[in-house]
This record gives sequence, C-alpha cells and structure tokens, in this order.
Amino acid sequence: MYDIAILGGGPAGLSAAINARVRNKTVAVISNACQDNPLYRSGHVPNYPALPDISGAELLERMHAQAVGLGAEWIEKRLIAAMYVGKSWMLSAAETVLESRVLILAGGIIRGEKFPGEQQWMGRGVSYCATCDGMLYRKKRVVVYGETESAEQEANYLKEIGCIVVYLSRRPEQGKLVGTIPFIRIKTLELGGDTVLTHVLADGEKIACDGVFLLRASVAPMDLIPGLAIQDGHIRVSPRMETNFPALYAAGDCTGQPYQIAKAVGEGQVAALAAVSWLDRRPE
Repeated sequence: MYDIAILGGGPAGLSAAINARVRNKTVAVISNACQDNPLYRSGHVPNYPALPDISGAELLERMHAQAVGLGAEWIEKRLIAAMYVGKSWMLSAAETVLESRVLILAGGIIRGEKFPGEQQWMGRGVSYCATCDGMLYRKKRVVVYGETESAEQEANYLKEIGCIVVYLSRRPEQGKLVGTIPFIRIKTLELGGDTVLTHVLADGEKIACDGVFLLRASVAPMDLIPGLAIQDGHIRVSPRMETNFPALYAAGDCTGQPYQIAKAVGEGQVAALAAVSWLDRRPE
C-alpha cells in the first residue's frame, strides 16, 4: 500500500510527489507518458519564475527527474476506476490494482465534451480499457477511438485476442497498428443504438460494432469518482485542496482557472502538505 497515490504527471502532480517524498511518504504517480502532456508540446514557457528561456518539455522532464530521483514510483498507465473502501483507495489502472491511503487528483482538465451517446452506453458497450474488457468482445466487432501514444498498441491487443477492430482517431496514424486493422482519421464521432449499442457514426458514416473503446489521455474525474463535487466544470476544493471525499485532494487545472504552471505547482504542494498532515494524524 502507498501512502499517497497521485493521478497525473504534470506540474501539479509532480509538485505533490516531490513534496510528499521530501516528507518521507511512499508515493505512486499514475500518468500517461510525459510526451502526452500538453506542457511537453509547449515550445517556450516565458513566465515561469527564474527559468525564462525553458521549454515546456525541459521543465516537465526536470520535474519528473526530481520526483523519481526522490523515490516516487512512476506508473505509466491510465487510471480507470477509483473507490474508497474502508480506510484506503482502491485504484484500477488497466490490469494493475493499487491501494493507497490518500489520492490526489492532478490530471489537468479533460478538453472537449463527451461524444454523443457516450454517457448513454457507458458500461453497456463503452469501455475505457482494452486490457480490462477486451475478452468480453472476443470474436466481436469493436471500434477503438484513440488519442494517446499507446492507443494503437491497445488496438493491436484487441486484434490479437480475436476482436474485429476498426481504429479511429483525430490524430495522424502513429505507425504502430498491425497491417490488417483499418485506420480512419475522423473529426466527429457519435455512438448509436436502440436497446443495445449497435454502431458509431464517424463523420456521419455508419460503422457497425458491438463495443467501443474510448482510449483518451484521461478519464474525467466525475466519471472516475461518481459523486465528486463539481463547480463550474471543475473539482470543488477547500483552501487545503480537500474535496468532498475523505482522503481525496485535487490540484492544478482540474480545480479551475487560471491554467498556469506556477498555480498548479503551488496547489500540488498545498495538496501534498495537507495529505501528509492527514496521514500523520491517522497512523496505520
């Protein structure tokens, strides 16, 4: 069991990890690859104090190296489920299950709305994890929508276990798909059916399917933790970055504007210090 698990490997999450490790807490950072973070693609960060000429990629890499160097464990997976059970958080990250006494949400913001029909078919044909749910669709038709570096590899896995796969993305093909998987670059996607999910509309073109895997960079916090208090589209927090759940904190862009690195770093520190204080008052 970890003392603190952190969802998100951006400035808020890495700041929280650094501050928690300095105070000798065991830490796991659950994140996509650094290259998937929007900051990594920022060519120049002109307003971060004392580092006026640094690029987003270099700044993120330095933060990552510092956190890992201090002993934070980096787990490069997507968190798809979280539940507070007893006195700890049970976390499902693809095929891995983790346990942590405290969880800090620092995953930034989910840009863009859900696809039409996504909410209706969630858990009834829509999945966010190929390795978790793939066997349910063996020998069936599935559509994979991918936004991450690893999404094409997850589509390959579905193909390997016997699914009939069509791959859709708004991004150019990354060159990792096995040759027999059709790739379609799209702009719009809609999920449809009557009593069961039967198809998607990709730019208006109907593609029959039995299931849809939506492999985004992140799962929205309100989908991850039903009942999480939201205000104006962001996670509602106290000045100590506490949410309405026990042992659950949030920091960074997911708590609201301004979407700035310095603000995220500061909130990550506040969340970590609050979490450490909470842990110290509740010995195992």
